[in-house]
Amino acid sequence: MAAKKGGRKKSGRKYGKAASKRVESAMRRRKKGTLKSGQGGKGGKVKSRKQAIAIGLSEARKKGAKVPRKKGGRKGGRKKSS
Repeated sequence: MAAKKGGRKKSGRKYGKAASKRVESAMRRRKKGTLKSGQGGKGGKVKSRKQAIAIGLSEARKKGAKVPRKKGGRKGGRKKSS
C-alpha cells in the first residue's frame, strides 16, 4: 500500500492569462507615468510597483478574468487618531 503524501491539493493556474496581460499593461503604464489611482483616475500618479499590480488585478476582475478573490483586508479605510 502506498503512503499518502502531504495534504496538498493539485490545482491549475491561479491567475488566467487575461489577468497577467492586465497586470503587464498596468506595469507599463506605471513606467510611462500614465497610471493613475483612485476612482476614475482622479488620484495621483502611481509610483509603487505593488499598487500597479493591485490596479491591474482589479481591472482584470472587473473584466471577468480568472483572478482569485481578495482577502478580507481593510474594510473601514483609515483609522482616526484622537
